[in-house]
Amino acid sequence: MKLRQLILAVAAVATGMSALVTTSAQAQAQAKEQFFPLLSYRTGPYAPNGTPWANGKQDYIKLINARDGGINGVKLTFEECETGYATDRGVECYERLKSRPGVALFDPQATGITFALTEKVPTDKIPLITLGYGLSVAQDGNAFKWNFPLMGSYWTGADILIQHIGQKEGGLDKLKGKKIALVYHDSPFGKEPIPLLQERQRMHGFDLQLIPVTAPGVEQKAAWLQVRQSRPDYVLLWGWGVMNSTALKEAQATGYPREKMYGVWWAGAEPDVKDVGQGAKGYNALALNTSGTQPKVIQDILKHVHDKGQGTGPKDEVGSVLYTRGVIIQMLSVEAVRRAQERFGKGKVMTGEQVRWGLENLALDQKKLDALGFAGVMRPLSTSCNDHMGSTWARVHTWDGAKWNFSSDFMQADEQIIKPMVKAGADKYLADKKMSRREASDCSS
Repeated sequence: MKLRQLILAVAAVATGMSALVTTSAQAQAQAKEQFFPLLSYRTGPYAPNGTPWANGKQDYIKLINARDGGINGVKLTFEECETGYATDRGVECYERLKSRPGVALFDPQATGITFALTEKVPTDKIPLITLGYGLSVAQDGNAFKWNFPLMGSYWTGADILIQHIGQKEGGLDKLKGKKIALVYHDSPFGKEPIPLLQERQRMHGFDLQLIPVTAPGVEQKAAWLQVRQSRPDYVLLWGWGVMNSTALKEAQATGYPREKMYGVWWAGAEPDVKDVGQGAKGYNALALNTSGTQPKVIQDILKHVHDKGQGTGPKDEVGSVLYTRGVIIQMLSVEAVRRAQERFGKGKVMTGEQVRWGLENLALDQKKLDALGFAGVMRPLSTSCNDHMGSTWARVHTWDGAKWNFSSDFMQADEQIIKPMVKAGADKYLADKKMSRREASDCSS
């Protein structure tokens, strides 16, 4: 009997040790996972635009795991959370996912959600990446330690559009007396470019007309009645989702020339024009990136993800404008983790604070972009403590009735105009929030 009890006791100890080893192995495996919370909107009026963006992000994560085995051996994991583009739901997603082990950063995918989270992330020490959207003043990294409006803001976009229109007119001085209407989504997103346009208005003497459109933008007859009555020389379209195609249809019905219309880069993708087709011919919009399946990174996604049956969305969407932008966003997120590992430990899971350092020290020159498979997809990008944007370039592409074609070279926003506005806006934000600028020593920490 004693022998039997001894055998059972030894077996119990062995089982317990096995469980401990298993638990330890699981914990170790979990500790080697970098988590990316993916806020998205696949439902509602913005779904046609939000879906390819979200699919591109997911597919790039899958590519890094399948092709590279993660980041220096660290596997990437993710979970989507549907916001419907609503600020309150976006905040709920953030609160639910922010405590997950290995959380790297958040991409809110909406300016309204960005405004709400900007006040939360300094406490939680989690960076926000807002590529081409969000707070324009967040370019100032000395004031906004945790915000990264990479590749451009609505101020840089608006500035480039005015420069481009000035070129078409034969010089910015020729804008005096011209009428420029801003048809904009009546939300934080749509209102962001107004201060820059007003500054350019003071400089060049054009008449700026502000025409808000109530979200989501399916009803615009009143707005286009104003356009028809005032007959502006140019219309700037600051729309998103269904608002863009509706605006183009209203312009067609009103008889406003589409070649006189210029959209922000969120109003220049396939979902904005494909249902309008020839009716949108001549319409122009800003472009932060190329589209198409030629780039190596897109070919790699097709080979390692979609050809293996692991694609997130339809294969024929791969390489579209917004899909590619989602890929870029996720690439920059991955490279921020990789950059952080160079300083804090190769092959280790990075904290949000360490990833923030990585975002602030990105150095993606053309050679690096080529090696990543992004040759021709985007311009080089380099961030610093002072500059959380890293690039202020964009170009214009034009819809020919069937596809987008580039119609300008890359243009750079005028930092002599924008930087003083950013500094003043950031100072006001800090004063309102009773916050201070970062110490110089914080930039090197």
